[in-house]
Amino acid sequence: MGFAETFKALSDPIRREILVLLKEGRLSAGEIGSHFDMAGATISYHLNILKKAELVYEQREKNFIFYELNISIVEEVMIWLSNLKGEMGDGKVERE
Repeated sequence: MGFAETFKALSDPIRREILVLLKEGRLSAGEIGSHFDMAGATISYHLNILKKAELVYEQREKNFIFYELNISIVEEVMIWLSNLKGEMGDGKVERE
């Protein structure tokens, strides 16, 4: 995983909202698009950026493409941010 792609994907509020939608379970592109007032091509653009960042999985079933949140990448980002902040297991901030 490249953090540059991940943070680029997370920088857009539409993509963050897509991730929130996928938190509840997998959705088709059409189901995702129904939550937004934008063209299908625009939704596809956002989904492609999320896929490139490995934040979502794509699974084809017959004529549909379903998207699912990639929890392992989300966890990896959270761990990195937690380490950057300097948190220790007991919630205290580590200082040198």
